Amino acid sequence: MKRKNNPLMALLRERQSIRSYTDKPVDPGTIDLLKEALLLSPSSRGIRPWRFVFVDDRDLLGELSRVKPHGGAFLAKAPLGVVVCGSSDESDVWIEDCSIASTILHLTAHSLGLGSCWIQIRQRKHESGVSAESVVRDLLDLPESLHVLAIIAVGYPAGPLERAKPPEMEFGKIVHTR
Repeated sequence: MKRKNNPLMALLRERQSIRSYTDKPVDPGTIDLLKEALLLSPSSRGIRPWRFVFVDDRDLLGELSRVKPHGGAFLAKAPLGVVVCGSSDESDVWIEDCSIASTILHLTAHSLGLGSCWIQIRQRKHESGVSAESVVRDLLDLPESLHVLAIIAVGYPAGPLERAKPPEMEFGKIVHTR
């Protein structure tokens, strides 16, 4: 049965990556809701191998925006960045667990009127040739035991959002058996 007014489906249909933000800071109460959502995220065997670093310092956001040559510059203008880290010592599926938590963060941000966008860090290089992860680790003084998956830029979208045309649904990629 299709439920046209399902709030989660509406959220999934509306959310989009936002790379341009207003200067308005994200208030502490909203940040607390984002933190709670992250901590409520499911993880394999309930291990929760993640760590989240919330960054609202403009200078540090600017430095983090340059940890890889492409795809992260917009972080410098975001009022908030959430660095998503995981421990391979705690779980062999830390990447999956951290990815799930990141998705929860995106959806929660959208539900609160915020925009967000993922910046891939894991397996990306800094312009110097070292890993982007090691640059982030140095900037934030993170222990070697933590791996950096991504940075999620968060803020209030600048200007009105232009609705992108919904993607063509590729149901041929779904196999249904009885």
